[in-house]
Amino acid sequence: MPEAPDRHVFVYGTLRRGGRNDINRLAPAPDYVGMGEVRGVLYHLDWYPGLTLGGEEAVTVVGEVYRITPALEEILDGIEQIVPGADSEYFKREIDVQVEGRAVACLVYEVNPERVKDKQVIGHGDWIVFHTS
Repeated sequence: MPEAPDRHVFVYGTLRRGGRNDINRLAPAPDYVGMGEVRGVLYHLDWYPGLTLGGEEAVTVVGEVYRITPALEEILDGIEQIVPGADSEYFKREIDVQVEGRAVACLVYEVNPERVKDKQVIGHGDWIVFHTS
């Protein structure tokens, strides 16, 4: 059976460069593609954010896009505690992310909307700016 192809991932929170879970410190190392943008709402959950995609309150959320191997995707699923068929905190989605004017199909870890009902809306789309201010 052939190995699964590499995919792209959009990271918007602690997995960003310099974040607590910086994806660049993981192995196998990802390949940086560029800065990306999606429309959604960022929430302050604790020491990390959650993103819901789309919605009436959507703003432009910025993040980094990386090419990742299936092995690294498995590690990311563990960090985000993806549990198939269960009430996960995050769901893994594949959407088009705008990267320097072109659409790139990316995995995005979207927070379960049930987990953000009473959480603070960040109000803009950059977790690093919010977290360091």
